[in-house]
Amino acid sequence: MLEDGFWHGEIMDQHIHLDRRNLYMDAVNEFVKAGGTAINLVHKPDFKNLPKKINDYERAYRDTVDMSNEIRNNFDIDVLVTLGPHPVSWEKQIMKMGYEESTDLHLEAVNLALEFISDGDAVCLGEVGRPHYPVNNKTWNKANELLLQIIEMAAKERVSIQLHVESDGEKTYSDISKLCKEAKMPKKKAIRHFAPSNLDSVFTNGISATVSVGKGSVEKIIETMEDSGSIWGMETDFLDDSRRPGAVLGPKTVPKRTQQLCSRMWELEYSDNEIIDLMKNIHSNWPKEIYQ
Repeated sequence: MLEDGFWHGEIMDQHIHLDRRNLYMDAVNEFVKAGGTAINLVHKPDFKNLPKKINDYERAYRDTVDMSNEIRNNFDIDVLVTLGPHPVSWEKQIMKMGYEESTDLHLEAVNLALEFISDGDAVCLGEVGRPHYPVNNKTWNKANELLLQIIEMAAKERVSIQLHVESDGEKTYSDISKLCKEAKMPKKKAIRHFAPSNLDSVFTNGISATVSVGKGSVEKIIETMEDSGSIWGMETDFLDDSRRPGAVLGPKTVPKRTQQLCSRMWELEYSDNEIIDLMKNIHSNWPKEIYQ
């Protein structure tokens, strides 16, 4: 329901991490009080204690699933779960384990995540991808070989995939599009996490996106959304890290930006139906299409 430019309906954060040692339920409470109704809870990697064997991943995945159930029991919100090995873990493991052992463990962790998804405990593989910072040529080439294999695995299982990649504008989207084509992965099922707010189809190459809705994102969304042929949503990438409070964005941000987007569209004289349709797509229809 839309009332004078204010949205009373579904509001989903499509990429949020939680940590029992930090805010955890308090963060969820902030989100709900701000108007949030659904989250996609993404496995949080522990870069200080890198997994050494598949059992380490199994415990971490199981804890994420357990958290999702605890949240459902305490709050009247929908909770989706995304599981997968983080590419930064793989890159850091190379230093101690070497390329072959690190890659083998990474692929084992992908297979394990796919098992959780098959069992109904999760809906998406992620965040997987490649390092977002400069690495040597050998590591970069190995990362791309590994990413192609992971996308092929997801495509075979018909599972959507949340991608952690570098910020290199249209080139990043173009690279992902090529990998999807080679892996026979539908582009709408490949979701660029922490995406820029440029939604123009020429820029996104038809890849889905969860936009990091920081300051200035609403104006760019409105500027480019008319030319978007892609599925997109909103995210905070909240880290729930006591050393970086509010990073990347705080749990109230998606509800706040949703209302700002509605208000701005209202000021620009979009019709109620246009605003309502977009809100339902962002926060309900499109997530159902890519995650279920």
